[in-house]
Amino acid sequence: MAKITKPVNVINIRILKNTLLTTFFSLIIFNSGAQRLLSDVMDTTVFADKQIKIMSDTYGMLAFTGYLQPQFQVAQEKGADAEYQGGAFATNASNRFRLRRGRLRADYLSFHKDGTPSTFFVFQFDGTEQGVNIRDFWGRYYENKWQMFSVTAGMMARPFGFEVQLSSSSRETPERGRMSQILMKTERDLGAELTFNPRAKDAALKNLQLEIGVFNGQGLAGPREYDNRKDVIAHAKLKQVKLGAVKIAGGVSGLFGGIASETTNLYRTQQVSGSWLMMKDSAAGNIGKITPRQYLGADLQIETTSKDWQTELRAEYIFGKQTATANSSATPGSYPVEENVKQPLYTRPFNGAYFYFLQNLFNENNQFIVKYDWYDPNTKVKGTGVANANGFTEADIRYNTLGLGFLRHINSNLKLFFWYDHIKNEATSITDFTKDVNDDVFTLRAQFMF
Repeated sequence: MAKITKPVNVINIRILKNTLLTTFFSLIIFNSGAQRLLSDVMDTTVFADKQIKIMSDTYGMLAFTGYLQPQFQVAQEKGADAEYQGGAFATNASNRFRLRRGRLRADYLSFHKDGTPSTFFVFQFDGTEQGVNIRDFWGRYYENKWQMFSVTAGMMARPFGFEVQLSSSSRETPERGRMSQILMKTERDLGAELTFNPRAKDAALKNLQLEIGVFNGQGLAGPREYDNRKDVIAHAKLKQVKLGAVKIAGGVSGLFGGIASETTNLYRTQQVSGSWLMMKDSAAGNIGKITPRQYLGADLQIETTSKDWQTELRAEYIFGKQTATANSSATPGSYPVEENVKQPLYTRPFNGAYFYFLQNLFNENNQFIVKYDWYDPNTKVKGTGVANANGFTEADIRYNTLGLGFLRHINSNLKLFFWYDHIKNEATSITDFTKDVNDDVFTLRAQFMF
């Protein structure tokens, strides 16, 4: 490894050249397509010129970034199930302080002698009062003959959609939507990915990015791969382009995976005599059968070119089939077992969406946000039809969430969130869910970053 010299504040032509190259390539490599901020990158980190400390030599650059998110939350009642607002409250608690995230990340980008990128390494940890865990641990190699391709391997963000790939440090809401958290639990997975992303300035397809990857499937939600079935994820996106007074970007995504059954019993929703029921299939051949996890999605982002009073609209819709368990729609991190007995898998048709409205007030430091999202884990049944007698559980209940908030940028290293989530579940025939549950949450968060 080459010897690291003085920090970037020692001005010389060589270091200035590498600084410009790093900024240029980080913009091209990580641009998520619709974001006006360089820090909104695919790999959920901060990599902007005001937020990095660089050490450099002739053939490489090292950057350190980090942020932490202390917050105070108040729930509508004690013991509120706020799993998708940062975690459920304790039985006798309706308010709490939390350190939601504490990230430290190191990036190293190496160059060939001609200044083109060679290899990129990323290591990121997350620390809270509940412990320390890895987040991003991956490496990327750049092809430079055509300046079009790169290969990435390790623990990385899944190349699906928009919200999943949006940095937690740059997102305007405290958390991703319920749908994103359920379908893409922990956002990251272990695998390998090929990216088509023309980097030449005059490339005809420079605004197009194609990604395809193969992943274990359980991501950070589980300790290891538990079957031979892999997730194949593909994403095609149009990077942000200007059309008159607006900028527009968008993409389409697909995930094709599944879980191998380890029991003879499988469940899926079927219509019997005009009623939808969760029906059991107990064929002997179900052991080893692949139950589907198949998602298709489309996302769109539109923003005005004005900065002080900029308006931005975002939307994403996802539908497909999700295989999970009787009491949860989330992808299991390990094969479900209760009291040393392997549990059957449940396959449900789902859909969900989110819509953002973001409005700058007077300048870029003040932003008003409205977000609406829904997640319907079983589109075949609704309302009072969701009943234990029909084989359904809490995992089949639809949720709608309306979020309202204000974001204030104090300076380049600190911002404050004021956010309220109004969460509404459909009224069902399931005990405790015959009406809307009192689980609204207010969040006051400070984010410190460098």
